[in-house]
Amino acid sequence: MTEELLYEASAGIGRITFNRPQSRNALTFAMYDRLAEICAEADADRSMRALILTGAGDRAFAAGTDIAQFRAFSGARDGIEYEARIDRVLTALERCRVPTIAAIVGACTGGGAAIAACCDLRIGAANLRFGFPIARTLGNCLSLSNYRRLSALIGPARVKDLIFTARLMEADEARSIGLLSEVLPTAEDLGARAEALAEQVAGYAPLTLQVTKEALRRLNETDKPDDDGDLIARCYASHDFREGLEAFLSKRKPAWQGR
Repeated sequence: MTEELLYEASAGIGRITFNRPQSRNALTFAMYDRLAEICAEADADRSMRALILTGAGDRAFAAGTDIAQFRAFSGARDGIEYEARIDRVLTALERCRVPTIAAIVGACTGGGAAIAACCDLRIGAANLRFGFPIARTLGNCLSLSNYRRLSALIGPARVKDLIFTARLMEADEARSIGLLSEVLPTAEDLGARAEALAEQVAGYAPLTLQVTKEALRRLNETDKPDDDGDLIARCYASHDFREGLEAFLSKRKPAWQGR
């Protein structure tokens, strides 16, 4: 598992790499869990000043959760537990006191897009594609926590646009709406810029950055989004979710029935 999510740290900067380039860095449950562990380790390490998150290769940051893992799901409870698990990981990333930088190349979709949305700063390569094409693929949904995060980041209208059309946002549009702060021509340029940005952030007053990060998180989290079980159950217990899963894995178009 360790080879699928790489982590190294030096001079106060940690580097997390999603390392499944043959699968466009699709995330296994073990990779999610390891990401949460690293966030806890970085949070406790007072010498840590910045974290860079990126994907191996030049095709993807992370193309969501590895779809094959959903084959074990049998109904609503599995979906609710899965979304709660992902929320725990994203909350660990969100609450980590260390500034986080997502260096995004290529596909950044589903769970990968949710991770990027939780980072403090996002920069991308020109081939970036960001979105949640779940209405076209699996027919599942996000948790309320994720809808809240995305709405705070890009606004509810754009969240609906991305999900209702199942389209992927390209780099220039992402830059124009503030999702990205910078766009770099290539993956190599992106990597170099991520290192320079991490060094810059690492050189500033840690408490100023920590307090700013926590204050904005609290402003966004005005209440506890814990009443979404019925919504998640509706998707994960549906015929359409099973149909979307089997169609995706069989490389065919799903036949949605709305049940």
